[in-house]
Amino acid sequence: MASNSHILVFPFMAQGHTIPLLDLAKLLSRRGFKVTILTTPSNASSISSYTSQFSNIHLKEISFPQVQGLPKGCENMSQLSRDHLIQFFKATKLLQQPFEKTLEDMSKVQDPPVCVFSDSFLGWTNESCRVFGIPRFVFHGMGVLPMAIKKSLLIHQTYEVESDEIPLVVKGVQLGFTVTKQDLPKSTREADINISQFFLDAEKSDIGSWGVIANSFFELEKDHVSSLESMYGNETKVWCVGPLFLYDQIGPNPSTIWAQWLNQKVGENSVIYVSFGSLADLSEAQLDELAYGLELSGHDYFLIVRSKNWNPPCGVNGDGRGLIVREWVDQRWVLAHEAIGGFLSHCGWNSVLESLSVGVPILAWPLEAEQHVNAKYLVEELKVGVQVPNFKRDQVIVRREVICEGVKELMGGEKGLKARKKAVVFGRMAKRSVEVGGSSYNNLDKLVDQIRHMSPLEKTM
Repeated sequence: MASNSHILVFPFMAQGHTIPLLDLAKLLSRRGFKVTILTTPSNASSISSYTSQFSNIHLKEISFPQVQGLPKGCENMSQLSRDHLIQFFKATKLLQQPFEKTLEDMSKVQDPPVCVFSDSFLGWTNESCRVFGIPRFVFHGMGVLPMAIKKSLLIHQTYEVESDEIPLVVKGVQLGFTVTKQDLPKSTREADINISQFFLDAEKSDIGSWGVIANSFFELEKDHVSSLESMYGNETKVWCVGPLFLYDQIGPNPSTIWAQWLNQKVGENSVIYVSFGSLADLSEAQLDELAYGLELSGHDYFLIVRSKNWNPPCGVNGDGRGLIVREWVDQRWVLAHEAIGGFLSHCGWNSVLESLSVGVPILAWPLEAEQHVNAKYLVEELKVGVQVPNFKRDQVIVRREVICEGVKELMGGEKGLKARKKAVVFGRMAKRSVEVGGSSYNNLDKLVDQIRHMSPLEKTM
């Protein structure tokens, strides 16, 4: 018999998906739950370091399946080349058997989880949980509106149009901007049947989940929560409990060269922070143009570069106005620094939340996944950012002049100033939402209460 105090959390093996679920695990742990995090061997150490201070968070390892064509030991999206994407997705589907064995073993020792929180990419966990009579909450690594758009288009197949420029019909969703096929993830737009089918299967498997966890706050997306709930049916509730990272304080002043450099900047809002996330790879030619564009803008810049081989071209950073960093940085700390006045971003949802929560406007340069939809949402509906000028998806190179123009507009132009004012307002809302009595705090309270009073579902085995 479940004690209603044990929760199983199963993140997808990608940093942007894992970290928010670990933040949720910590919150549930603080509320008195025993939390077991299910993961694979090569992901265990990083998860353990993130949760090591929580005595009632435990790790359970299951082997990552070997799939032909996937390099041995490749158990995280950060280790992937795009050539191995479909093999990786296939391997994650093979985790269903060890997942069910884990649930079976927990039941045998009279410690089954009262519920499961699992990533949307692991959609098959919903079926497995029904077999064991365990309610499943689905976690999406994106906002409520991008979630609703994605689910509507995949379920209704309304993205199958001839032209990339035709506005799509997004059934059940009210939009403040148009969505075209060009805005959709590459896996949806192109005729890669295997990858498209993976995501379609995941979306369909989600239907009937007991609840949806949204790493967002109601004030930001109140107009879209009911739309997303309607697509799940069965009175499934969307729980806006984020931004999940805001429940923890920002860390102390890092003892690093980059932190010292930033601390020496005396002008408020004088530096633009530039990062494209943990997965994106820009070509060396694009990095050259980016560096030149930042220089031409005349603004101080803090540039994160993933490439180990690229070196700044001649004439870049000769006066020390910019800082180029190749190591991991505490992005929350950087964005919260008073010197940061803008964020040139790929518009991944975690980065969006981290920026808005401290009132920093965004210069949108989307690259993949749902980032193009996020960018339109930020620029055209929320009005907390500006778009890189004349940006076109799949263009080979974004030129330095265009980058320069975008930076100048964000940091000192009329649109940029208006975006900053809006971002500051949402930043205050975000902080308030996770405080006692705030919308996300109250939703978390209600979620915890529901979990404590859950009854097992009717088993389908």
